[in-house]
Amino acid sequence: MMCNVTAQKKVLFLVAGQSNAVGQGDSSTSTKCIDGTAYEYRLTGDLLTPLKDPVGAYELHLEKANKGSAWPAFAKAYNALTGKQVIVVPAARGGSSCSYKAELDNYGTWDEKGRLPLFDSAIIKVKAAMNKAGITIDGILWSQGERDANAINAQQLSAEEYQSTMEALIYKFRKVLGKDIKFYIIQTGYYLNHPVKGFDEVRTAQQNIAQKIKDVYIVYNQTGSFEKKGWMKDEIHYNQTALNDIGTEIAKQVILKEQQ
Repeated sequence: MMCNVTAQKKVLFLVAGQSNAVGQGDSSTSTKCIDGTAYEYRLTGDLLTPLKDPVGAYELHLEKANKGSAWPAFAKAYNALTGKQVIVVPAARGGSSCSYKAELDNYGTWDEKGRLPLFDSAIIKVKAAMNKAGITIDGILWSQGERDANAINAQQLSAEEYQSTMEALIYKFRKVLGKDIKFYIIQTGYYLNHPVKGFDEVRTAQQNIAQKIKDVYIVYNQTGSFEKKGWMKDEIHYNQTALNDIGTEIAKQVILKEQQ
């Protein structure tokens, strides 16, 4: 459905990463946005369409939520707190790695090289969205790291390599989209019944990056408690209760960081 976004203040966020960024929840319990407050951009057809799950589209090797995501909850909370219309640009792919050394089969990587690099796909989509909406990007929401943590456990990748690749990716996004773009990280959770070492090292690296690079923030750090809360859909994916909580809480954090 094609929509006309009104002239009220708008913000635009790129969502990138792997399967928990795509969303593996349940659309029946996903947050519902108020009409006229939230949109997603789809490159196919060059459309701004009402934001509702399943968010996303299968285009440029990027994926659609199966079936629910965090992004309606994010948009609803952000709009409620600011009054601004929210435009989300979904650009994530399940199983994608940060480092090419962790790339698995044809799942893709955010690194500069690999079998299926995804960075250019995200840039094509977000630039088209900015052109369509007539605004610049306000921030990048990032949920990724599980694939690299598994690669660390398999000794295919070191924690230092993961961190340096992640830092390079942030600078690459900023080189293309603007040096002052804020980068918001949802800290990686755990793969149940797998060694925690690689996941702890990814989580630590994400904290290090947020401390090291200006305007990079951990905006959600509670994923490690999801097993105890019963918020896992399966061994690695968050359920809709978790996704709704992530979306709501990161909206609050993003607004706080914008005001700093």
